Amino acid sequence: MEQITRPWTPPDVQVLRPADGEQPITVRDRRLEEDELWAIRREVLAGWPTGRAIDLEEAVDYHLGLPPYKSYARKVRWAKEHGITLVQPRGGFALIEEQIALLRSLQDDGGADLLPLTTDSYTRNERWQDAQRGLEESRQLGRSVLNGVPVVNHGHREVRRLVEAVDHPIIALTGTARPRLTGETVLAAGVSAYLGSPIAYTMSYAKEYSLQQGIKNYQYLDRLSAWYVERGVPIHREQPGFLTGTLEPPGLSVAISALDMLLALAQGVRHYSPGIGENLCFVQDVAALRALEVICREYARRYGYDDVFVPTVSDQWMGAFPYDESRANAVIAMGAVIPHFGGATQVVTKSAQEAGGIPTKEANAAGARLTKTILTMLEGVPRGTSPEQELEQRMIEAEARAIVDRTIALGDGDVAVGVVRAFRAGVLDVPWSPNLENQNLVMPVRDGRGAVRYLSAGNVPLPPEVRAYNDTMLAERGRAEGREPVLDWALADVSAVARGLLIGTGRRWEDAWRAPRP
Repeated sequence: MEQITRPWTPPDVQVLRPADGEQPITVRDRRLEEDELWAIRREVLAGWPTGRAIDLEEAVDYHLGLPPYKSYARKVRWAKEHGITLVQPRGGFALIEEQIALLRSLQDDGGADLLPLTTDSYTRNERWQDAQRGLEESRQLGRSVLNGVPVVNHGHREVRRLVEAVDHPIIALTGTARPRLTGETVLAAGVSAYLGSPIAYTMSYAKEYSLQQGIKNYQYLDRLSAWYVERGVPIHREQPGFLTGTLEPPGLSVAISALDMLLALAQGVRHYSPGIGENLCFVQDVAALRALEVICREYARRYGYDDVFVPTVSDQWMGAFPYDESRANAVIAMGAVIPHFGGATQVVTKSAQEAGGIPTKEANAAGARLTKTILTMLEGVPRGTSPEQELEQRMIEAEARAIVDRTIALGDGDVAVGVVRAFRAGVLDVPWSPNLENQNLVMPVRDGRGAVRYLSAGNVPLPPEVRAYNDTMLAERGRAEGREPVLDWALADVSAVARGLLIGTGRRWEDAWRAPRP
């Protein structure tokens, strides 16, 4: 493994020392031994009665008996080899019959290549009793009163009905820092892919949950996934790089994706898709996707993981959506073009009903179909580049390397320790995070071209050239608006897309045309 050197640290960055009463760091970046895995597993399976029915050897046999075309890992690998972007929608209902109807609609009407198994909020927080009440009420009413599938309450044999009802591979989408029993259930059910990671989901979805515990939970899931792989069952793991989905600076997102990936690879995972959320600035988003693959492959090699397969995922806009259906479809269409030119192997789609609540199966299918149609039309179109795009990619890569290197240095080479210390120091700092361990010193805004920059970088270690480029691009917007960069930009930019704009304080050209002229 190459020697990882300490990167440049700006003079205004102060590394924060643990405060009195702060939780000691007990997590380590090492592979769980099998006896450790089994000891934890006994506790995990005891969490709900369905857990005790899981037999790993029987689950392996079930996977091996499924047709190869239902393997998520195999399909993604094939798509990468052929330069194809696969369409992956989202969606979940409480009842198995409803979920089957959704999956068939996405498959047959939407043209989706990969199918979702989205869990409900109670399951994400291990509130099994509440999930059970929601499931029973859903059965009584004949319709879902939950916002996803309570897979643990159903049990793995019931969830197998989903796997057997469709032709395409299924991925579990769980949005949780607590994936252990959910992971046990869906993997035993024959689901061959799992979305989730400790940094992204703990820091983006949980207020009081410990980052260290989130890392430990995913170490368990990743070691379990690797256990299946060691027995001939390819399991695909995926990282939710969209974070809070609210104007995430791409260099920071890429760095977190790479760190999440390294934590998974340490447990034996070798088929891993890092992701990144679209900000809808074409030049920057395409550059970010390309940088994501470069950085993740680079750090996998530096840690000696030469056999890892790292295709990338582009998540369509995760922020506020327009209520107007035409504008919402425009956002989805833009989100279909970006992954093609960025070389992503998967794109996670949205629907025109995002602004109004949980989309119907028809709306989800329409979003997938729109995306699939555009991707089909783009097949064979060269994925060229431009000087502006190349510059963006260089800046994103430089920023990501500085953040990852600084994080690893804080852990003296241990990624898990480094991640915990980096959040305490603000070296890692997720904008708009609800987690109490996050410093929340970073404030993102758009520049005059719609790319996401830092109004405030907090303690994130930006290299001097990145900081200078960031400030130059913000100054360009300031000159156009006749004022210095201000916090109002951030507040306006957050809701801009929902209003049919990209830059929150920008004017449509029609307004400029009608404006009085000297």
